[in-house]
Amino acid sequence: MLGHSKQLKDEIISIGRKLHDMRLVAGTSGNLSARLDENNILITATGTALGNLRYDDIIKVDLTNEEDLKRPRLTSEFTLHRLIYENLTNKVIIHCHPALANGYFAVYSDIKALTFETKLYLGNIPVIAQETPAVTKPEAVIEALKTSNLVALKNHGVVCIADIFKDCLHLIENLEDAVRTASIARIFKKDILDELDKELKETLTTQNIYPMFSKEHIQAIVGLVNKDQFIKRKGEELDLTLQLAIKLDGTSQVHKFIFEKGRIVKLESNDNAPFIISAPAEVWELVFLGKLDSFVAVTQGKMNLKGELSKLSRWYVPFSRLFELFKQVKIK
Repeated sequence: MLGHSKQLKDEIISIGRKLHDMRLVAGTSGNLSARLDENNILITATGTALGNLRYDDIIKVDLTNEEDLKRPRLTSEFTLHRLIYENLTNKVIIHCHPALANGYFAVYSDIKALTFETKLYLGNIPVIAQETPAVTKPEAVIEALKTSNLVALKNHGVVCIADIFKDCLHLIENLEDAVRTASIARIFKKDILDELDKELKETLTTQNIYPMFSKEHIQAIVGLVNKDQFIKRKGEELDLTLQLAIKLDGTSQVHKFIFEKGRIVKLESNDNAPFIISAPAEVWELVFLGKLDSFVAVTQGKMNLKGELSKLSRWYVPFSRLFELFKQVKIK
């Protein structure tokens, strides 16, 4: 473990320096942590500058040891880090205070996705209200992290989880870039962000409630897809002709959609398809409720994809509409 610990400390020092150089942290703000094994983590100590970390600024903590949990140099955000590791399987956490994201989410409650990169890698960023300088409601953050690997803390900063620090850093970079793009777009069109905080009004197209992933549930979705004029138009334009299966992990439940030019011409109960999307029930529930974008879930590792994402992305526009239709079918 000693060699592994030194390697992780070197990674933490390196990522702290990158965050500082990219102006994603300032002074002694922010904290980093990484999982050593099932019970032990490394975490930056309170009052340390992430851009200038030393080995003794990084503390090893045994999450099962009551004495370790009371160490005086622990950051005020230690409870958040501990609970994330206890509830999720990810191996690293970055908590930082990027200026552009902080300024944006102080005003708006959702990100305006103006590029395909924002839609594909970020999706909807959950925004958690903050009432204190440190996170006092970590449970809300953890629930949000189940829908997105990146969460914004209003008037505070962001929390990002992944299995390697590089993936965390890329998500935070993408968020800053998305905010920068939205800000520049607003210069050219002042009202482009105005609709973000309007009350959402959804008219459900059916009053029936179906068991999630049941044949009736999927058939109701197929009915909506085949009636949708936007999918029909884009399906013909982009030649949306393929076979795609969706699978519920841990069960035999699988549904294969056979598309021809945007229309689902057949529904089968097998996974003999070039593209298979699979996930556990809790993830599918978030997708069907419209709380998690399927493309984002794949890029963030919450769903598994058999087949090349780059090929599937050819039909990003009609599939995005398809996933939007999911939430119009009520599930129980």
